[in-house]
Amino acid sequence: MHFVETKGILNGSGKEIGMNIYRGCSHGCIYCDSRSLCYQFTHPFEDIEVKINAPDLLDKALSSKRKKCMIGTGSMSDPYMHCEKDLRLTRKCLEIIHKHGFGVCIQTKSDMILDDIGLLEKINKDTKSVVQMTLTTYDDNLCRILEPNVCNTKRRIEVLEEMQRRGIPTIVWLSPVLPFINDTEENITSILNECVRVGVKGIICFGMGLTLRDGDREYYYAALDKHFPGLKEKYITKYGNSYEVPSPNHPHLMQLFNRICKENGIISTPEKCFEYMQEFPENKNQISIFDL
Repeated sequence: MHFVETKGILNGSGKEIGMNIYRGCSHGCIYCDSRSLCYQFTHPFEDIEVKINAPDLLDKALSSKRKKCMIGTGSMSDPYMHCEKDLRLTRKCLEIIHKHGFGVCIQTKSDMILDDIGLLEKINKDTKSVVQMTLTTYDDNLCRILEPNVCNTKRRIEVLEEMQRRGIPTIVWLSPVLPFINDTEENITSILNECVRVGVKGIICFGMGLTLRDGDREYYYAALDKHFPGLKEKYITKYGNSYEVPSPNHPHLMQLFNRICKENGIISTPEKCFEYMQEFPENKNQISIFDL
């Protein structure tokens, strides 16, 4: 872990404003796209870059922003990595978002988000909070291989359930689905049934498969050699150096996914999920004359 003073914290405009408080990750997920060379890391991925002045920058940025909107975080680096337990920068940024009357859309794999559930509940009462959770495999033993340094799927589902009890809407990322590893009907059905049970608002699925870039591919293949001997050669034969790596079961699994989502009123296209997450409730706390 190392500390930097950054010049800015928000990126994007209009409905799409995001921030990343940390850079790099300690979760150790074998498929992580953020390891890709295109993101131009100049330090080891596990040596977390901490934007130590992030709360001050966010406070100044939101103070001068006239139009309220949703602030997203977690797309590149999980805001609840192990260092957050001591640094609490995510917590401080949530407090600032609440103070200025903005909404928040936060993505994580960690149950550490429960430490801030009271604050997320307050933001949701005043404007809007959306919690996004990644679920890849229902099998806890497999989860420990794919995502070794963060809580397992069962615990993440408990987080989603607690968010539901607090009235905080949730979105699940069903991604990635790894060919010949977790691309089974049993796995996908088990995850989807739990999503139905805990009342998720939407599920983001870009297809049953994963993407591999330079940097990410090498790390993933090394993990295959370690945990799934012989599978790397099967990938190389079938996919070569392709960016898109679809599961052979893609058509059937997508049919299953679409059916279960439709039957249970779950938003099931990435476009609709992002539209929902980016929508800021302009008039949520506007007092009606009928309330007087």
